[in-house]
Amino acid sequence: MPTLENADPLDSRQFLLAVKRLADSLSYGTDRSPFLGQGLEYVQSRRYNPGDPIRSIDWRVTARTGNYHVKEYETPKRLPVWFVLDTSASMTLSSTTLSKYNLAVQIAGGLALACLDRVSPVGLLCAGSRDLNIVPSLSRDIVLQWLHQLRHFEFTERTALGDRLLALEPSLKQRALLFVISDLHDPDALRALKLVGARHDTVVILMRDPAEDSLQGAGFFRGREVESRRTFTTSGGRPLTDTVELLASLKRSGLDHFLVRTDRSFLGALRVFLQSRGLLTRRG
Repeated sequence: MPTLENADPLDSRQFLLAVKRLADSLSYGTDRSPFLGQGLEYVQSRRYNPGDPIRSIDWRVTARTGNYHVKEYETPKRLPVWFVLDTSASMTLSSTTLSKYNLAVQIAGGLALACLDRVSPVGLLCAGSRDLNIVPSLSRDIVLQWLHQLRHFEFTERTALGDRLLALEPSLKQRALLFVISDLHDPDALRALKLVGARHDTVVILMRDPAEDSLQGAGFFRGREVESRRTFTTSGGRPLTDTVELLASLKRSGLDHFLVRTDRSFLGALRVFLQSRGLLTRRG
């Protein structure tokens, strides 16, 4: 199977710079501090015991009660963050400088680094033919390793988004945050997203190329869908996939979603979207 050795127009150094700039841009204006207080979350105040550190004294409660009290803290639990990335052939469609796949990898990398800044463990699941499943960790090196692996792709990968989501869900032992980055060409994806979204915080980042909305001036033509091998006949004035209907289906399903078009700027809107939902703030 042919493999593109350089999956995007950037070399390794440029790719890392792009990802880090994306992470910084998404984090702009948010609180990077991962914890409250002394690196812990306040639970309660209790009576002072000999040996308790003086800096832990709760002076407000002490003044109110007349007895020394200290503050008790606990380590907050962090939501693991999974990036479910569609690596199937349709994601390589490109009528612009960056394909849906190229841009999806950069978005996953930027979001992953932003999550690590907030001490949230990050994992990856590929939703194509390749078997790449990396459990969440706080290792920046591991994230950079899988980012470089993702830069190489095959044009023949079939979509498996629905199946991969259904297989992942039973393995999640606690509530998780899932970023699903895909063009949703898999007809089984929406059903799986509904199931996973009912139990976990799920955000769909829908990737679109302008060629999917129309092939201007193409007239009538016959084509073959790269993943299903299904043949079809259409015209340049008709969309290959219905973006409006996809967005409506996601909305009806109660799934948070954000549309990324490869020919349009998206960073500012994505940052507002994430911040409005508290997705780049400290979570417990």
